[in-house]
Amino acid sequence: MLPAKLTSRFTLNALRRIHHGPCYPCLYSLSNCSLHVEGGRARDGLHSDPSVLRRVFYSQSAIRPSLRLREAVQHYGRRSFSLSAATIVNSAPAPVQPYLRLMRLDKPIGTWLLYLPCTWSIALASDPGCLPHLGMLTLFGTGALLMRGAGCTINDMWDKDFDKKVSRTATRPIASGEISQMQALVFLGGQLSLALGVLLCLNYYSIALGAASLSLVITYPLMKRITYWPQFVLGLTFNWGALLGWSAVKGSCDWSVCLPLYFSGVMWTLIYDTIYAHQDKEDDIKVGVKSTALRFQEQTKPWLSGFTVAMMTGLVAAGVNAEQTLPYYAVLSTVAIHLTHQIYTLDTNKPEDCWKKFVSNRNLGLLLFLGIVAGNLWKEREETLLQNEEAFR
Repeated sequence: MLPAKLTSRFTLNALRRIHHGPCYPCLYSLSNCSLHVEGGRARDGLHSDPSVLRRVFYSQSAIRPSLRLREAVQHYGRRSFSLSAATIVNSAPAPVQPYLRLMRLDKPIGTWLLYLPCTWSIALASDPGCLPHLGMLTLFGTGALLMRGAGCTINDMWDKDFDKKVSRTATRPIASGEISQMQALVFLGGQLSLALGVLLCLNYYSIALGAASLSLVITYPLMKRITYWPQFVLGLTFNWGALLGWSAVKGSCDWSVCLPLYFSGVMWTLIYDTIYAHQDKEDDIKVGVKSTALRFQEQTKPWLSGFTVAMMTGLVAAGVNAEQTLPYYAVLSTVAIHLTHQIYTLDTNKPEDCWKKFVSNRNLGLLLFLGIVAGNLWKEREETLLQNEEAFR
């Protein structure tokens, strides 16, 4: 008995000397535990053996982990650095954070998916051998951020009662009561005003074309109550930039290029948003909303395969009419492989796999943009070769 107490005291004293962190107070609890041992059994029924001491130590150290982590960071003078969107939102002033979350600034994937069709169109409209206009890309990026935020605000205003019933959306600012409907309406007005300022930087044709999309932005959130095809309406809304980007560069739309590109974007949205909808299908059934995930069910993969064929057909048609070159078509084959892999490996019953496949579409869209840029730069090379051949004749 005495050797056991001495061993326990020695171990605790050694731990005190080497441990100066925030768990130090728990060592006193261990000390008290060891002193209350009577006749080989503690008063609270615990055995005074090393395994008990370890269990008490780890249970004590589990208290207030965030405080211990913060104190440990301060103790060692090191801080982890992350520039993710969620970190930026969490670093903002507390009164501002609900509004940033309302516009989904902490989840930028939606902004990317809205922005990328704009970049395709801008790149296709660029002069042969030239890079896309950086100012135009920046302007459309700003517009995508604002309009995506406005769309999310409208969606949450419409879906406040639905969001309260779903665990994934119950913490959204309007559903949780952090922001009132009136505050959201004022915030929406501010976002739309800024977006209008961006739109007014374009030519008159593009201003009229951009304004025409507002009806889709407002009505899309209602479609899930009406039809099993809300993803199709989302596609019409999210890919409007495929029309607007070309007209902003050229002054009007070349429909032989813009319509196939727009059609391909709509098919792309049907692919990635159907995958996304499979995450929420059980909750959608409970609250009574519709989606293509519920429409297709076990036939999802054949439908997605059909959308992929349609998308690739539209991209080929747009490329031919825009006189695209070899790098563009090489990238198209890579895009087709990417989509095929997405669909083949998709497990619609695993939300984490659906999310992984969904977010991978940002890389797919960036890849297509780079293919368009490379194809456009290749045009200059072909023209140079033709000029050289004519000079030698």
